[in-house]
Amino acid sequence: MTKKQRALAAVNALKEEYPDAACSLTYSNPLELLIATRLSAQCTDARVNLVTPALFARFPTLDDYVNGSEAEIAELIRSCGLYKTKARDIYAMCQKLKTEYNGVIPDTVEELTKLPGVGRKTANLIVGDIYHKPAVVTDTHCIRITNKLGLTDSKIPVTVEKELRAILPPEESNDFCHRLVLHGRAVCDARNPKCDLCCMKEFCKTAIAASKKKPAKTTKKS
Repeated sequence: MTKKQRALAAVNALKEEYPDAACSLTYSNPLELLIATRLSAQCTDARVNLVTPALFARFPTLDDYVNGSEAEIAELIRSCGLYKTKARDIYAMCQKLKTEYNGVIPDTVEELTKLPGVGRKTANLIVGDIYHKPAVVTDTHCIRITNKLGLTDSKIPVTVEKELRAILPPEESNDFCHRLVLHGRAVCDARNPKCDLCCMKEFCKTAIAASKKKPAKTTKKS
Protein backbone atom coordinates (compact mmCIF):
# COMPACT_ATOMS: atom_id res chain seq x y z
CA MET A 1 0.00 0.00 0.00
CA THR A 2 1.47 3.36 -1.03
CA LYS A 3 1.24 6.44 1.19
CA LYS A 4 -1.41 7.92 -1.10
CA GLN A 5 -3.45 4.73 -0.89
CA ARG A 6 -3.10 4.64 2.89
CA ALA A 7 -4.04 8.33 3.09
CA LEU A 8 -7.22 7.73 1.08
CA ALA A 9 -8.05 4.71 3.26
CA ALA A 10 -7.61 6.89 6.36
CA VAL A 11 -9.78 9.65 4.90
CA ASN A 12 -12.59 7.19 4.16
CA ALA A 13 -12.35 5.38 7.50
CA LEU A 14 -12.42 8.59 9.52
CA LYS A 15 -15.24 10.02 7.40
CA GLU A 16 -17.36 6.99 8.22
CA GLU A 17 -16.40 7.05 11.91
CA TYR A 18 -16.82 10.82 12.37
CA PRO A 19 -19.24 12.10 9.69
CA ASP A 20 -19.58 15.53 11.31
CA ALA A 21 -16.13 17.06 11.06
CA ALA A 22 -15.99 20.50 12.65
CA CYS A 23 -13.69 22.73 14.63
CA SER A 24 -14.28 22.32 18.37
CA LEU A 25 -13.73 26.01 19.07
CA THR A 26 -16.91 28.08 19.44
CA TYR A 27 -17.11 31.18 17.22
CA SER A 28 -19.59 33.16 15.13
CA ASN A 29 -17.32 35.06 12.74
CA PRO A 30 -13.79 34.91 11.26
CA LEU A 31 -12.25 37.29 13.81
CA GLU A 32 -13.58 35.21 16.70
CA LEU A 33 -12.08 32.04 15.23
CA LEU A 34 -8.74 33.78 14.70
CA ILE A 35 -8.66 34.95 18.31
CA ALA A 36 -9.94 31.67 19.75
CA THR A 37 -7.27 29.76 17.85
CA ARG A 38 -4.56 32.05 19.22
CA LEU A 39 -5.89 31.40 22.72
CA SER A 40 -5.82 27.63 22.17
CA ALA A 41 -2.02 27.45 22.11
CA GLN A 42 -0.95 25.29 25.07
CA CYS A 43 -4.55 25.35 26.27
CA THR A 44 -7.50 23.02 25.71
CA ASP A 45 -10.32 23.99 23.37
CA ALA A 46 -12.73 23.35 26.24
CA ARG A 47 -10.99 25.98 28.37
CA VAL A 48 -10.93 28.46 25.48
CA ASN A 49 -14.68 27.97 24.98
CA LEU A 50 -15.22 28.89 28.64
CA VAL A 51 -13.19 32.08 28.30
CA THR A 52 -14.30 33.48 24.94
CA PRO A 53 -17.98 34.30 25.70
CA ALA A 54 -17.00 37.13 28.07
CA LEU A 55 -14.18 38.25 25.78
CA PHE A 56 -16.38 38.35 22.68
CA ALA A 57 -19.16 40.11 24.59
CA ARG A 58 -16.76 42.86 25.66
CA PHE A 59 -15.10 43.10 22.23
CA PRO A 60 -17.76 42.27 19.62
CA THR A 61 -15.95 43.99 16.73
CA LEU A 62 -12.44 44.65 15.50
CA ASP A 63 -12.79 48.32 16.38
CA ASP A 64 -13.60 47.38 19.96
CA TYR A 65 -10.26 45.59 20.24
CA VAL A 66 -8.43 48.45 18.52
CA ASN A 67 -9.97 51.00 20.88
CA GLY A 68 -9.57 48.76 23.90
CA SER A 69 -6.44 47.84 25.81
CA GLU A 70 -4.02 44.96 26.07
CA ALA A 71 -4.49 44.96 29.84
CA GLU A 72 -8.25 44.46 29.61
CA ILE A 73 -7.85 41.63 27.11
CA ALA A 74 -5.31 40.01 29.44
CA GLU A 75 -7.66 40.14 32.39
CA LEU A 76 -10.45 38.44 30.46
CA ILE A 77 -8.22 35.60 29.20
CA ARG A 78 -6.19 35.09 32.38
CA SER A 79 -7.20 31.44 32.82
CA CYS A 80 -5.97 30.44 29.35
CA GLY A 81 -2.29 30.35 30.28
CA LEU A 82 0.42 32.56 28.79
CA TYR A 83 -2.30 35.19 28.92
CA LYS A 84 0.03 38.20 28.84
CA THR A 85 1.69 37.04 25.62
CA LYS A 86 -1.64 36.12 24.07
CA ALA A 87 -3.19 39.47 25.03
CA ARG A 88 -0.24 41.30 23.49
CA ASP A 89 -0.57 39.31 20.26
CA ILE A 90 -4.36 39.73 20.03
CA TYR A 91 -4.14 43.47 20.56
CA ALA A 92 -1.30 43.87 18.03
CA MET A 93 -3.04 41.54 15.57
CA CYS A 94 -6.20 43.63 15.64
CA GLN A 95 -4.23 46.85 15.20
CA LYS A 96 -2.51 45.40 12.13
CA LEU A 97 -5.76 44.06 10.67
CA LYS A 98 -7.23 47.55 10.98
CA THR A 99 -4.31 49.54 9.60
CA GLU A 100 -2.87 47.20 6.96
CA TYR A 101 -5.75 44.95 5.90
CA ASN A 102 -8.68 47.36 6.14
CA GLY A 103 -10.28 45.13 8.75
CA VAL A 104 -10.42 42.10 6.45
CA ILE A 105 -8.84 38.84 7.61
CA PRO A 106 -6.47 37.55 4.89
CA ASP A 107 -7.34 34.38 3.00
CA THR A 108 -3.84 32.96 2.48
CA VAL A 109 -1.40 31.30 4.84
CA GLU A 110 1.33 33.66 3.64
CA GLU A 111 -0.58 36.81 4.60
CA LEU A 112 -2.08 35.40 7.80
CA THR A 113 1.33 34.47 9.18
CA LYS A 114 2.35 38.12 8.93
CA LEU A 115 -0.07 38.85 11.78
CA PRO A 116 1.36 38.89 15.33
CA GLY A 117 1.06 35.51 17.04
CA VAL A 118 -0.29 33.69 13.97
CA GLY A 119 1.63 30.58 12.93
CA ARG A 120 0.93 28.13 10.12
CA LYS A 121 -1.43 26.01 12.25
CA THR A 122 -3.71 28.97 12.96
CA ALA A 123 -3.40 30.26 9.40
CA ASN A 124 -4.37 26.89 7.91
CA LEU A 125 -7.40 26.68 10.19
CA ILE A 126 -8.63 30.08 9.01
CA VAL A 127 -7.95 29.28 5.34
CA GLY A 128 -9.79 25.97 5.62
CA ASP A 129 -12.72 26.77 7.90
CA ILE A 130 -13.44 30.35 6.86
CA TYR A 131 -12.38 30.44 3.21
CA HIS A 132 -12.93 26.74 2.43
CA LYS A 133 -9.61 26.31 0.68
CA PRO A 134 -7.44 23.18 1.00
CA ALA A 135 -5.66 23.35 4.35
CA VAL A 136 -3.64 21.10 6.65
CA VAL A 137 -3.77 21.92 10.35
CA THR A 138 -0.80 20.16 11.92
CA ASP A 139 -1.67 20.11 15.59
CA THR A 140 -0.38 17.48 18.04
CA HIS A 141 -3.12 14.97 17.15
CA CYS A 142 -2.39 15.29 13.44
CA ILE A 143 1.35 14.85 13.86
CA ARG A 144 1.07 11.92 16.27
CA ILE A 145 -1.57 9.94 14.37
CA THR A 146 -0.18 10.46 10.86
CA ASN A 147 3.22 9.33 12.14
CA LYS A 148 1.62 6.19 13.59
CA LEU A 149 -0.26 5.52 10.38
CA GLY A 150 2.94 5.80 8.37
CA LEU A 151 1.74 8.80 6.38
CA THR A 152 4.40 11.16 7.72
CA ASP A 153 7.92 10.72 9.04
CA SER A 154 8.53 13.97 10.92
CA LYS A 155 7.50 15.68 14.15
CA ILE A 156 8.12 19.14 12.67
CA PRO A 157 4.74 20.78 11.87
CA VAL A 158 5.73 22.48 8.61
CA THR A 159 7.33 19.25 7.33
CA VAL A 160 4.25 17.21 8.26
CA GLU A 161 2.07 19.77 6.50
CA LYS A 162 4.15 19.46 3.34
CA GLU A 163 4.09 15.65 3.48
CA LEU A 164 0.31 15.54 3.93
CA ARG A 165 -0.38 18.06 1.16
CA ALA A 166 1.46 15.70 -1.20
CA ILE A 167 -0.75 12.68 -0.45
CA LEU A 168 -4.17 13.92 0.71
CA PRO A 169 -6.99 14.79 -1.69
CA PRO A 170 -7.03 18.60 -1.37
CA GLU A 171 -10.79 18.77 -0.92
CA GLU A 172 -10.59 16.34 2.03
CA SER A 173 -7.56 17.73 3.85
CA ASN A 174 -9.28 20.21 6.16
CA ASP A 175 -11.99 17.83 7.40
CA PHE A 176 -9.39 15.06 7.68
CA CYS A 177 -7.46 17.15 10.21
CA HIS A 178 -10.60 17.88 12.23
CA ARG A 179 -11.40 14.17 12.32
CA LEU A 180 -7.89 13.36 13.51
CA VAL A 181 -8.53 15.56 16.55
CA LEU A 182 -11.75 13.69 17.31
CA HIS A 183 -10.01 10.35 16.83
CA GLY A 184 -7.07 11.40 18.98
CA ARG A 185 -9.38 12.27 21.84
CA ALA A 186 -11.63 9.22 21.54
CA VAL A 187 -9.32 6.39 20.46
CA CYS A 188 -5.71 7.19 19.59
CA ASP A 189 -4.79 8.69 22.93
CA ALA A 190 -1.14 9.69 23.25
CA ARG A 191 -0.60 7.67 26.44
CA ASN A 192 -3.04 4.81 25.98
CA PRO A 193 -4.08 4.23 22.36
CA LYS A 194 -7.00 1.85 21.95
CA CYS A 195 -5.73 0.12 18.83
CA ASP A 196 -8.29 -2.69 19.10
CA LEU A 197 -11.08 -0.11 18.69
CA CYS A 198 -9.43 1.85 15.87
CA CYS A 199 -11.17 2.14 12.53
CA MET A 200 -7.74 2.25 10.85
CA LYS A 201 -6.06 -0.70 12.55
CA GLU A 202 -6.08 -2.79 9.37
CA PHE A 203 -3.69 -0.44 7.59
CA CYS A 204 -2.03 1.52 10.42
CA LYS A 205 1.68 0.68 10.43
CA THR A 206 1.95 1.01 14.21
CA ALA A 207 -1.08 -1.19 14.91
CA ILE A 208 0.10 -3.84 12.44
CA ALA A 209 3.58 -3.90 13.96
CA ALA A 210 2.13 -4.18 17.48
CA SER A 211 -0.14 -7.08 16.50
CA LYS A 212 2.82 -9.01 15.08
CA LYS A 213 4.66 -8.70 18.39
CA LYS A 214 1.82 -10.18 20.43
CA PRO A 215 2.59 -13.74 21.55
CA ALA A 216 0.38 -16.41 20.08
CA LYS A 217 -2.27 -17.79 22.43
CA THR A 218 -1.60 -21.34 23.62
CA THR A 219 -4.21 -23.89 24.60
CA LYS A 220 -3.65 -25.70 27.87
CA LYS A 221 -3.68 -29.48 27.66
CA SER A 222 -6.03 -31.28 30.02
